[in-house]
Amino acid sequence: MSAGPRTPRRDGPGRPRDPDADTAILRAAIDLLIERGIDQTSIEQIAKRAGVAKVTVYRRWRTKEELLAHALESVRADLPTVVDDHERDSSLSESIEQLLPVWGRALADPRLRALTARMTAAGHDHPHLLDVYWRRYLRPRRQRAAAVMRQAQHDGLLDPAADVDVLIDMMEGAIMYRLLVQPDTLQPATISRYLHRLLTQVGFRLPPHTAADETPA
Repeated sequence: MSAGPRTPRRDGPGRPRDPDADTAILRAAIDLLIERGIDQTSIEQIAKRAGVAKVTVYRRWRTKEELLAHALESVRADLPTVVDDHERDSSLSESIEQLLPVWGRALADPRLRALTARMTAAGHDHPHLLDVYWRRYLRPRRQRAAAVMRQAQHDGLLDPAADVDVLIDMMEGAIMYRLLVQPDTLQPATISRYLHRLLTQVGFRLPPHTAADETPA
């Protein structure tokens, strides 16, 4: 899974930030979050795992919550979205069909399932982390997804009377339930088929999904 951008950038005067250090810190944060959970993960431990000084971490992120939110988003960066790809495709339905096997492989990753479980359990004890992740990452992505769904309504691929916000909740909730509650190991092809069924159930007009549409990992 990706550990985030690797392009040097400046936060102010001085030398550009080292993208390799950023990558190492984000990867260490994710590894520790999966292994130990939020309470047992500290800036000091992340710095040690990444092989950098603690001050190096604090130059980039002011709090543990900000660092973990960025680390979580770095994992999501590996999961392409219709929002990002649709502009390059002539058909929204074709774009969805092309991405179904990609989504299936990503959502079958045990690390993503573990992270989802950690974040679901974080709500009560770590509201600030969820607030940061929601404001900086989830809400903007949701707004872009809603715009694409409204375009789908305009193009006749989705019921124009459907409540887009409720549909997004339904899809996200179904996916999280599938990842967290189903005890069996999920295969990419199984998830791809499930996602196709989910999309059609919420109203997307898509062509039938076949095994031939799925590319082996």
